[in-house]
Amino acid sequence: MSADLHRSIDAVWRAESPRIIAALMRLVRNLDLAEELAQDALVSALERWPAGGEPDNPGAWLMAAAKNRALDHLRREAMLARKHAQIAQELDGVHDELHATREAALDDDIGDDLLRLIFVACHPLLSRDAQAALTLRLLCGLTTDEIARAFLVPEATVAQRIVRAKRTLGEADVPFEVPRREDLPERLSAVLGVVYLVFNEGYAATAGEDWMRPGLCAEALRLGRLLVGLAPGEPEAFGLLALMELQASRAQARTGPDGEPVLLQDQDRGRWDRAAIERGLRALVQAERLAAAPGPYTLQAAIAACHARASSVDTTDWGRIVALYDALAALAPSPVVALNRAVAVSMHAGPGEALGLVDALADVPALRGYHLLPAVRGDLLQKLGRAGEARSEFLRAAGMARNARERALLQARAEACLY
Repeated sequence: MSADLHRSIDAVWRAESPRIIAALMRLVRNLDLAEELAQDALVSALERWPAGGEPDNPGAWLMAAAKNRALDHLRREAMLARKHAQIAQELDGVHDELHATREAALDDDIGDDLLRLIFVACHPLLSRDAQAALTLRLLCGLTTDEIARAFLVPEATVAQRIVRAKRTLGEADVPFEVPRREDLPERLSAVLGVVYLVFNEGYAATAGEDWMRPGLCAEALRLGRLLVGLAPGEPEAFGLLALMELQASRAQARTGPDGEPVLLQDQDRGRWDRAAIERGLRALVQAERLAAAPGPYTLQAAIAACHARASSVDTTDWGRIVALYDALAALAPSPVVALNRAVAVSMHAGPGEALGLVDALADVPALRGYHLLPAVRGDLLQKLGRAGEARSEFLRAAGMARNARERALLQARAEACLY
């Protein structure tokens, strides 16, 4: 198999596997089995495409192959009588999908399946850590190693969480459905959290050759819009949607012509999506109207709005951003929030003021493998004229980074300290 075809299959799989697994989960009602059948379809592609060529619609090909395997399984398990009509109808739709005239119909069906899969992954039977790990595995296609790096925990811990989560859901025979409206509140907070995880993985990929995965950002936004429809009185649903819209508005300016990262201070704000900003600001107004006091997503959206309203880094209201981070730290304290606040302090009061805040985080266990801690420290040292120390910090950050684009950026910043 050529390297180009292998990369193409890998890209298709990363994009389509969540939809395929979600569709199979609805049919076989077993998460492990759905993943196994999806993997079988991938193996089939690896066997057939090198000889026959990549199909015109590779995602629909994989979906059809996976559903055919589901049909075979159900036949073997003597469930054909109950499921035959439903599966046959769906298979007809998927085979028609191979022709461009039917693509939209599949997308609509898949959308509901993905939302159901998220609600399954966020079942109250699972811990928040298990919900997050399972979602990143299923919807983002991250390996256990990549998830472990994202959460700064051992790989074995993540693997155990995923295995136990699947076992728990299987033993409880959890229905594959969106809960009734009266049952939404007990799961909604977790669902919002994992949708944001999906968005973040798209906005700044943990690993791989690309800094962004736009498909995941788009999927998270679509799910966020569905969620405000399901829970129109929930301020944090609007807060999350506002945050994602405002962050996504910068997408076109965050990478250069060759896919290299472009930092906030270097971005061409004329390339920011004004329509997305307007949607985000409207959602933020709705979140603030519904809430007696802003929640974590609404506060983060308000921070993003400060950037969206400013014409440049210099005209940004950094004092307000620091105040918003103060409120966020009081409501949902975390080392990452503290690090982000230090960046805002550096812009508002200077790098010297912020360096002490960053140094105070050096011994926080959760940040010991977090590449952005030395990256921020390197930036502050560079601004203070301490080029040698800054170079060491950038190199240390590059050694921790798993994303190839981000690693290259940090290495370039280290080299720039020599001149």
